[in-house]
Amino acid sequence: MAQVLIVDDERSVLFLLREVLEERGHHVLSVTSGAQAAAMAEAGQLEEIELVLTDFAMPELDGMGLLARLRQEDPGLPVVLLTARGSERLAARAIKEGAFDYLPKPFELHELEAVVQRALETGSLRRQARRAAAQSLLCRPFVGRAPAFRRVVDQALKLASRNVPVLVRGATGTGKELLAALLHAGSSRSSAPLVRFNCAAISAELADSELFGHARGAFTGATASHQGYFAQAHGGTLVLDEVAELSPKLQPKLLRALQFGEIQPVGGALAQVDVRVIACTHRDLRAEVNAGRFREDLLYRLAVVELNMPSLAERREDIPLLAEIFARAAAARFGLEGVALEPDLVAALSARDYPGNVRELENIVTRLVALSDGGRLGKATLDEPVSPRRGTGGGSFRERVESLEHTLLSQALAAAAGNQSEAARQLGLSRATFLDKLKRHDLG
Repeated sequence: MAQVLIVDDERSVLFLLREVLEERGHHVLSVTSGAQAAAMAEAGQLEEIELVLTDFAMPELDGMGLLARLRQEDPGLPVVLLTARGSERLAARAIKEGAFDYLPKPFELHELEAVVQRALETGSLRRQARRAAAQSLLCRPFVGRAPAFRRVVDQALKLASRNVPVLVRGATGTGKELLAALLHAGSSRSSAPLVRFNCAAISAELADSELFGHARGAFTGATASHQGYFAQAHGGTLVLDEVAELSPKLQPKLLRALQFGEIQPVGGALAQVDVRVIACTHRDLRAEVNAGRFREDLLYRLAVVELNMPSLAERREDIPLLAEIFARAAAARFGLEGVALEPDLVAALSARDYPGNVRELENIVTRLVALSDGGRLGKATLDEPVSPRRGTGGGSFRERVESLEHTLLSQALAAAAGNQSEAARQLGLSRATFLDKLKRHDLG
């Protein structure tokens, strides 16, 4: 059983196709114009559709025009065109431009059934392959069995191939940036850049230049043109971290980029970009709108689809699994052997509260492993986090502290999308101290 959209301005054809497909157990949605179907796609109303059958000759927007619109929204969605006899040249052009197949009218029912079956099977295989690729491309563990977590991951895997803006909400440390990476990795844009910009990291004036770029001579010190994050992400995905912090001065420029695919560098001319935007925030943007700090029209453009990352408290049953994964990763990084978590330590970790969510759990487990000599870690290591046992394994105290510092610096940089000022702020360090440590650990 599949969800099928039929687009045809002849009601008799709609009736016939609906009868045949519903008789085979499919759920059918039908509209009488290409413009209607395109509007539904742009509004995110075709997310469950697995196949589109569309007439070629229609007023306003014909089958080729609709094909182009649908491929913009979801390049992997199979589209079959219904063409008049003698239109083989047009049909060949349609396939070249991305149609799955075509059916010349009038067609035999067995021909229709065969094309529908092949299109649905191909679409299913593509979705499965894309999901597998998305999971494999993630650079950090993104796992869990809790229903709240599985629900949002399944939604993301389904949305990955849909070319719509997504708003990812969730508390700090829940993994919003990993969910954004999953959306990118499972999309047709996965071979293009994934670029992150932290809206809270710099002032509005600098953010304008960083996000949209600037022309040479646009301001004092602009000795060369600068390509902004939007231009860097052309063809790919731009993740806007902490989008609620975006200056009100820049919100109209972001709205224009989302509406028309146009950006204006500081002191430069308008330029076209093809970018999918994924926005992340720990704030309630609707409350920000009510408080007058965020544009309502921008909210609607960003939140075509909204995903909510659960806190660790909402997926507490995942703590043992995550702790084991983080322990294995830390042991491999620090060259320690035989690291395992005793049941009493797992129980103690599971009973704790984590205001910093998964990131806090990862940091705690990484610290415990770094300050150990390897082997089995019990609850006592949690109670005495700064007292390493004597032994020869895992290096000296100084070596393990240095390794832990390297890890914390790397994690802060990753969480801040490479923004050194933001990473320093997260660690409570001055920028000068942070840069000095980066240089010492060869991370600068």
